[in-house]
Amino acid sequence: MLGYTYKNRLIMELRVYYDDTDAGGVVYHANYLKYFERGRTEYLLKRGIDPAVMARNNQIFVVVWTELSFLAPAHLGETLIVEAFLESVSGATIMYDYKVWRKPSPGTSAEADLPRARQELDKGARPTENKLLVTGKTKMALVDRDMKVQRLSPEFVSRLKST
Repeated sequence: MLGYTYKNRLIMELRVYYDDTDAGGVVYHANYLKYFERGRTEYLLKRGIDPAVMARNNQIFVVVWTELSFLAPAHLGETLIVEAFLESVSGATIMYDYKVWRKPSPGTSAEADLPRARQELDKGARPTENKLLVTGKTKMALVDRDMKVQRLSPEFVSRLKST
């Protein structure tokens, strides 16, 4: 999956397929949790942390808390921008913040060059042509196969926070 990182964010695009939607062609609410998962996974992979390798080494991340706010619907065929943001790390947990945007049609001013996009990210803003659809958060805990909580190693935390 394509995506790029900037500071403590992963930004990626995905297309809404038929299997993402309900009978009305609107993205089914639970699928946003899948989009969040993809953003988290890509965030880790871009920092050289492979969740599949971790699982083979008896380290698994589980969701212990989540929150979603639905602001507007996404529809079949649209392209979405998923932003996963590392909010905090402590002990055995990681908190992520997410935003899902509707990507504007090609040729609009939101198709800006990277320097402008980075300036907007630094200000905490997005181009106005991108419609914010969903916001959310997840708290992840590191556990072993027996569901015993494991502390995050200093090396892991350092890689997680790398830019």
